This record gives sequence, C-alpha cells and structure tokens, in this order.
Amino acid sequence: MNMRLGVRSISRQIILDAVDSFEVIEEYPKDKYLPSYLIRGEGEAGIFHAVMAIDLEAKNVRIVTAYYPDQNQWSQDFRKRSRA
Repeated sequence: MNMRLGVRSISRQIILDAVDSFEVIEEYPKDKYLPSYLIRGEGEAGIFHAVMAIDLEAKNVRIVTAYYPDQNQWSQDFRKRSRA
C-alpha cells in the first residue's frame, strides 16, 4: 500500500494531515471484504481522493488507494463524476 501511495506522490502524512477536511463523496457498502468509501480530502498538497475501507468491528480504517483526481473526470470541485 505505501508503495502505491509513494508512486502517486500522496504520503500517509498528507492524508492524515487532511483528516479534518474529509468528506464522503461515494459509498460502496457491498465491497468484497469491507464497506468502503471514496473520500475527498484537501490539504497543503491540494485536493485528493482516497478510498478507505472501514472495519467497524475491529475499529480499523484501511487506506485502499489515494490519488489526485483528473479534472476531465470530475466536477470542478472534485465532488461528482463528470457525465462526459
């Protein structure tokens, strides 16, 4: 997981530093292993998306992936997917 985040230039620290800005923009309650959520975060490095899987029973949150959203695939505020 850390290797992927490094390639995409989004460190764990960037994600953690932006926790107060997190906003759930999509929900995937029936994901294969755990319910997961697409999170929009904003910090010093700009706006990013992170998919997080939530294990309520174990009180655990896992970062599945994180990326900087493509302007051509998202609305101007990166909250909704483009219909184009």
